[in-house]
Amino acid sequence: MESNFPVVDMGLLQTEKRPEAMDKIKDACENWGFFELVNHGISHELLDTVENFVKGHYKKCMEQRFKEMVASKGLEAVQTEIDDLDWESTFFLKHLPVSNVYEVPDLDDEYRKVMKDFALKLEKLAENLLDLLCENLGLEKGYLKKAFYGSKGPTFGTKVSNYPPCPKPDLIKGLRAHTDAGGIILLFQDGKVSGLQLLKDGSWIDVPPMKHSIVINLGDQLEVITNGRYKSIEHRVIAQQDGTRMSIASFYNPGSDAVIFPAPELIEKTEDENKLKYPKFVFEDYMKLYAGLKFQAKEPRFEAMKAVETTVNLGPIETV
Repeated sequence: MESNFPVVDMGLLQTEKRPEAMDKIKDACENWGFFELVNHGISHELLDTVENFVKGHYKKCMEQRFKEMVASKGLEAVQTEIDDLDWESTFFLKHLPVSNVYEVPDLDDEYRKVMKDFALKLEKLAENLLDLLCENLGLEKGYLKKAFYGSKGPTFGTKVSNYPPCPKPDLIKGLRAHTDAGGIILLFQDGKVSGLQLLKDGSWIDVPPMKHSIVINLGDQLEVITNGRYKSIEHRVIAQQDGTRMSIASFYNPGSDAVIFPAPELIEKTEDENKLKYPKFVFEDYMKLYAGLKFQAKEPRFEAMKAVETTVNLGPIETV
């Protein structure tokens, strides 16, 4: 199964093979919700440096804390499935609209500097990918970036996670199944230790570890804006009995006050009777709802936003 997982060589976009690469991205967006990028323009040297800092910091500052949490909750000895926590050690960095990289405790200044540099490169890559999606969708260049913009620009942040070895991987998930609420997600994951899976046609499929690749997946907001042409896909992390899996997921999301709605051009192209499938809402309102329902199906979230929609006067849409 794994060999079918879509891998896109971005280097081909500068060659005569561009149409093939664009088709591969289109197919991945329509049928997988995930794809893996190689030759993405972020140097292997920077990726190795990020990986070394993240793994070193985990060992020095986080590992002991995680072990203490496991001991305090008696998780080593569980006999039944645990469905209210995840076997992960994690912290968050915010980049946009305002960075907190220099406020997060316990990080060396060099680590902060590297993460800031990495975030800038990922931000550019995200915006480049959004334009490639626009091209495939027949939307004008910049449409998705504008749709995410709000009054202060996009929200961009990174979740730095480690998934330590787990004695009971059949009873405790690394991360329970969910779709991502936001826009486009860029993941730099462990090159050796696997665990990430996505749900495709009713089966869980491994997202294969590949050194120096960046895994892309689409969030709920892109499903709404594309009126369901692209879907956000359920995924999870399976805890492993040996090896700690590193995961650095960066979320390029709409600004909190961005108004999200299906692109009018794509509503026109929808073939069903019911052309308009998704609601119009303010991103922040969706996130408030998602916070309590993350590990449940996304459809009721969309329905709930439809119910709210009739009571909200969103005013004219600013696209500039």
